[in-house]
Amino acid sequence: MTRKLKKTIREDFGAFVQRLQLLPPPQPAPPKAPHPLTNLSFSVSDVFDIEGYVTGFGNPDWARTHDAASRTSPVVSALVEGGATCTGKTVVDEMAYSINGENKHYGTPTNPAAPSRIPGGSSSGAAVAVAANIVDFSLGLDTVGGVRVPAAFCGVIGFRPSHGAVSHMGIIPVSSSLDTVGWFAKDPSILRRVGHVLLQLPYAVQRNPRQIIFADDCFQSLRIPVDRVYQVVLKSTEKLFGRQVVKRENLENYLDSKVPSLKACPSQKTNGETRNSWIRSLVKIMHCLQRHEFKHNHEEWINSVKPILDASISSQLHDVLEVADTEIENCQSARMEIRSALSSLLKDDGILVIPTVADPPPKLGGKESLSEEYQNRTLGLLSIASMSGCCQVAVPLGFYDKYPVSVSFMARHGGDRFLLDTVQTMYASLQEQADIAAKSKLSSNAVDRETSAEIAKEKVLF
Repeated sequence: MTRKLKKTIREDFGAFVQRLQLLPPPQPAPPKAPHPLTNLSFSVSDVFDIEGYVTGFGNPDWARTHDAASRTSPVVSALVEGGATCTGKTVVDEMAYSINGENKHYGTPTNPAAPSRIPGGSSSGAAVAVAANIVDFSLGLDTVGGVRVPAAFCGVIGFRPSHGAVSHMGIIPVSSSLDTVGWFAKDPSILRRVGHVLLQLPYAVQRNPRQIIFADDCFQSLRIPVDRVYQVVLKSTEKLFGRQVVKRENLENYLDSKVPSLKACPSQKTNGETRNSWIRSLVKIMHCLQRHEFKHNHEEWINSVKPILDASISSQLHDVLEVADTEIENCQSARMEIRSALSSLLKDDGILVIPTVADPPPKLGGKESLSEEYQNRTLGLLSIASMSGCCQVAVPLGFYDKYPVSVSFMARHGGDRFLLDTVQTMYASLQEQADIAAKSKLSSNAVDRETSAEIAKEKVLF
């Protein structure tokens, strides 16, 4: 059952482009169990089809030139049949092509965790709706970080499942080799319940990880103190599973021998020096693949309609349309090689720990989020799961200097249940350790202020 409601107002933090209701079916009669998502509400990013509504794709020209959907995406239908109520469609970046979360046409959703900062994209409205407690969970699309970045910036949990694990029917594609339906929640048990419905997971005994691997080199890019993330996860891991499960890995050294396609990526020059790190190579290959497939999906529409796009988006799309088909074979080889490499590293019982993003959320309307340095740092971390197809959960760890902190856990491709179970097991301990770390910093700052005051007094006396 679908019922149109009046247009949303800014009290919704600007998260929605359309309010509606898709109501779940009646509960089954006893002794059958109630629907698994009973009493939960959710929203969907405006890339998912809902019957009777135009899927806007973050751009009014797209909405103007497309008809209303004739059927609802099976993913949305599965959640409604599972007992949840869909309450609306949320803002996405233009053509779901950015990770910033700013949209000049529909307005940028306000980040509840940091109102002066960007919410992250492309599924900005979906993350904001959860962070603002408007819905219990929400659906987004993650291509090169579209769920993980807004989860990190808005201080909520974000899940990118294994590539291909959830149906893409009834969803506007960006890049089929990278696109993955993902979802946000504040509660790990809700994240897991949604996973059981969408991933169609049967009951199984929960397993604890036998190895939790810290990618030490990935933490070097962090723009906050490394210990604020690393030590929180380390202490939680040791408390729950023991020190014997902790492993450390230099991911660059590991992948260098396992992913030969990265070496075929042309080196880049920065400040006159040639740089060919695995991160830069992986980002370059990921962008090449994304642009090629975006071109295949949307070049005809862009050339015929000539839509009005934000300058930062149109400049990227210009590069998109210049990609040659001959560059793609190496990209696809790299995808398979890195998936195989991470499967060998993690096996069935391993979790990889990396930062979700390297930086705090940049300022609204600022230039930082457009800089090449920022993009390389951020996309480098995001490219690992996007290119390998492995599943990843972004987990909030409180705040540092008033801005959200996030860490990510990854499992091999196909290890979704194991990953969701592990996150649920660790979540409370992670929050406890994050609180301890935050209070420790406050105490340290208080001591520093007292010391400074004493020094100032001494200067006056002498």
